[in-house]
Amino acid sequence: MVRVWFMDNKTSDQRLEHQFDPPEFLSVEELFNNTGVEYFKINVPTCDSDGVLAEIRNNRGYSYEDEITCSKECLPDYANKLKSFFTEHLHTDEEIRFVLDGSGYFDVRNGKDDRWIRIEVVAGDMIIIPSGIYHRFTLDSKDFIRAKRYFVGEPVWLPYNRPVDDMPCRKEYLKKMKSGFAA
Repeated sequence: MVRVWFMDNKTSDQRLEHQFDPPEFLSVEELFNNTGVEYFKINVPTCDSDGVLAEIRNNRGYSYEDEITCSKECLPDYANKLKSFFTEHLHTDEEIRFVLDGSGYFDVRNGKDDRWIRIEVVAGDMIIIPSGIYHRFTLDSKDFIRAKRYFVGEPVWLPYNRPVDDMPCRKEYLKKMKSGFAA
């Protein structure tokens, strides 16, 4: 099962698993209610034949997919790429990641008090980060993740670094946060 917890705002060691002792864990439901981030558990060995992933893709209109591998060996300009992934940003489209192998951390801001929530992802985890939410990504100490990325239409992969609170997608996200996220 995916692990989710509150972090402090320090960024001195982005790969540090827990920055509170003990960590303040959240359930998947609390994650969704606080952020709108959706979580699915998918069986990697059977994902092409069991219909679960196909149903999610069909219901959400994902028409394009690609695969990314983040590791020192596979990612050009590795150190700078990881630094850019860890810079707090948002996107105008939702961000969908299905982890096929490896592990890492997605951090998202909660809506109430802007605290970081860390989401540990491992093989079989699929998360959908809503458009307009501030977030960031880093690898854990294993330095490896392989994931599928899904898009509606042609991919638009442009991060907007914080602060960009006047963007329409950010305003829409804040509106949804106030009224409550609907599954």
